[in-house]
Amino acid sequence: MGTLSSPDEVTIQISTDGRIAEDAPQHAREVIGRLLHLGGRPVTSARVRLTRHGDPAVRRPVIAQGNLEVGGRRVRAQADGPTAAEAIDRLSDRLRRRLERVAEGWEARRGRRPSEEPHEWRHDSPPRRPEAWFPRPEEEREIVRRKSFTPHVCSVDDAARDMGLLDLDFHLFTEQGSGRDTVIYRSGDTGFRLAQTTPPAPHDLAPFELPVTVSSQPAPELTPAAAVERMNLLGLPFLFFLDLERGRGAVIYRRFDGHYGLIAPAG
Repeated sequence: MGTLSSPDEVTIQISTDGRIAEDAPQHAREVIGRLLHLGGRPVTSARVRLTRHGDPAVRRPVIAQGNLEVGGRRVRAQADGPTAAEAIDRLSDRLRRRLERVAEGWEARRGRRPSEEPHEWRHDSPPRRPEAWFPRPEEEREIVRRKSFTPHVCSVDDAARDMGLLDLDFHLFTEQGSGRDTVIYRSGDTGFRLAQTTPPAPHDLAPFELPVTVSSQPAPELTPAAAVERMNLLGLPFLFFLDLERGRGAVIYRRFDGHYGLIAPAG
């Protein structure tokens, strides 16, 4: 395994919304700090954010989010809990699994398979349980976050791995064979489903091994506001669409605070 990081080599940055128990930041530093040697490469950045839902009726009101940079690769996880300590402990469990996957990936690149089982890295943890959304009335919801980025050009296999490491329900990327805006998400008979702005023709996609179903329908052409309406009408947690304002594939999604987020390629 490569050079390892110790908790002393990186400062774990903790941020809260001011409604978190005073001892929670120190608990997060201790618990997450014990994981930093597991990734097989130096951890150059470690951030944890702790927030609490404002509604006391929410059963698990505390959200713990962790973001690590490990050897140039981003590793992210999120968990909730009735208390900050329990949310942090659940976050630790998720980050541990993802860091172990990263370490296995480094070993595989050096010519050693982490397991004799095919696709073992894809199935070494239970399916992600959706986090509870804040029950915000629909008329109060807004698009509060718009993220524009340069999508990673990669294969379907690499996109699925990144989705797992980032603890996401979907992942927007540029499929390297077709060059199209593409989303992969957890669904369908195989556990993974792929959609593109235009359905791929035979041999459009770069070779991949992951069992995945591919949508035969084009992405709906919508404005972000219309995408919100369609997502709510269908009762979906997110919606992939062709943004009429930008001419690119985008994803509108429900945030844990009950509002919406929009992810779209830059340019």
